[in-house]
Amino acid sequence: MGWKASDVPDQSGKVAVVTGGNGGLGLETVRQLAAHGAHVVIGARNLDKAQRAQDAIEAAVPGASLEIRKLDLGSLASIATFADAVCAAHPRIDLLFNNAGVMALKETVTEDGFETQFGTNVLGHFALTMRLLPALLAAPAPRVVITTSTARFQAGKYDLSNPNMHGCYDPWQAYGMSKRADLQFAFELNRRLKDRGLTAYAADPGFSKTDLQQASVRANDGLMQRFWRLMTAIVGQSAAMGALPQLRAGTEQDAAGGTLYAPRWITFGAPVVRRVSERIDNHAQMAQLWDLSECATGVSLDSVLL
Repeated sequence: MGWKASDVPDQSGKVAVVTGGNGGLGLETVRQLAAHGAHVVIGARNLDKAQRAQDAIEAAVPGASLEIRKLDLGSLASIATFADAVCAAHPRIDLLFNNAGVMALKETVTEDGFETQFGTNVLGHFALTMRLLPALLAAPAPRVVITTSTARFQAGKYDLSNPNMHGCYDPWQAYGMSKRADLQFAFELNRRLKDRGLTAYAADPGFSKTDLQQASVRANDGLMQRFWRLMTAIVGQSAAMGALPQLRAGTEQDAAGGTLYAPRWITFGAPVVRRVSERIDNHAQMAQLWDLSECATGVSLDSVLL
């Protein structure tokens, strides 16, 4: 039958942070972590939606331990405020799920001037992870799980000298680029910090029925957006199934860092470890992405570890 939510081991005493924990994959991840005893910090832009999510989980999971904090991954200032508050409240963080994301938007920029998909999906999570590192490294066996996507194969040229796609923007290639970068960030984070006891993982949810497709259509009602919304509605798996790869990566006792968890049948099925091609598992690109991210966000690993 494969790995399932009931296989999540006891998480009592652990503190987890989940970005985008108020809907879709994030909501299901929060639900299962809370059901297995973790205290979960929900990072979300929409606090009303987050409150509704918290109420629903608390009604279904007696004793659930949750808190909501405002987080806009498109704002480095918001990320800093969130991270400072979380670290002050929780000097030790065991699990970080970099789950939130935006998909196939029209060409726009974040508050800090980055292309919105790369700025939110990649740079926002990079800055958040770096700022939470002191609390993560205070935990006995911290884990970071970063959500990627099959869209990583749509990354086109994947030109890290032009991560904001100036002059050549395409919504789906930009999304693919951000999701390929997310996977590479996970692997590089694991490589750089495994000696400090931190392990990092990438998780691919396959085709999952969440609000991501609907949000993409609302933001950019193009033919491809509508096509993928229809395809996901027809062949997609539930959000609960889509969350299993990240839950397995984050909680399975013997999970090996620097690996990708994905559905057995590419777009659906129980989570398994998936091989990553050498084209994506590219050490030179990962180092370039890391340097780019440090420069763009102004947050470096060296400064955090001082």
